[in-house]
Parts: sequence; structure tokens; C-alpha cells
Amino acid sequence: MTRISPALREARTCYDHLAGRLGVALAEALAARGDILLSAETAELTEQGRTTLTAFGIPPDPIHPTKRPFCRPCQDWTERRPHLAGALGAALCARCAELGWIRRTPNTRALEITPKGRRGFAETFGLPETPPKLLI
Repeated sequence: MTRISPALREARTCYDHLAGRLGVALAEALAARGDILLSAETAELTEQGRTTLTAFGIPPDPIHPTKRPFCRPCQDWTERRPHLAGALGAALCARCAELGWIRRTPNTRALEITPKGRRGFAETFGLPETPPKLLI
């Protein structure tokens, strides 16, 4: 049995979008708030989600018209639940990095969630600042 690094399980990138506990928690929070409709097979941004994204600094229209899927679920290999991929998943990851909420760990896909990020994820998306066990 291979042991999974706690840092990779907590927060990492999956290609260019958020994964691990952070990615799954963010996807589930957006779904619970009604910002996205999420299942194992599909993901769709709602009108409310468009408003949320715009307030967060991601205007949804400019990221939509590409050959890449706009919003789709991606099965998380550590959590076995979906996180968000596609142009929307990439935009969320980029915006969180831009805000200083996450930092890349050199030479790995692991991400560090900064103290500012813990507060931001809690205040903006309702994620717990100090979740049980690992950090998020």
C-alpha cells in the first residue's frame, strides 16, 4: 500500500485546477450554495454562480468561449469525490493564487494554503478555517 503525502491529500493541483481536500471542499461548497450544479458526471454554473464568480473577481464570460470544457467534474483520486476542472476550475485556481490564498510547493503539485487563504476560503465560500485532521 502506497502512503499518500498529507500535503498532496490536503491541497494540490490536478493539471491546472484545485484538487485534494481543498478542491473537493470548494466544489461541494459551491454546490451547496447553489452556485454550481454538480454530480459525478456533470457540472454546470448557475446564474447565482455567475454573480458569485464576478464578485470573486472571475468574470465568467471571458473564460467561457474556448474549446476546453467550461465546467466539468474531475474525480479526485485521494478523496474519491469530484472537484472542478475545465476553464472554471483553472480560473478558480489562478484567482486563489493571485489573492495569495495558495502557494505552490516547489517541485511538487502540493499547494500550501496560506493563513490569508484559510480566512478567505472561510469567509467567501464557508469552508472551515481549521478543519479536523488535515488542514482542509
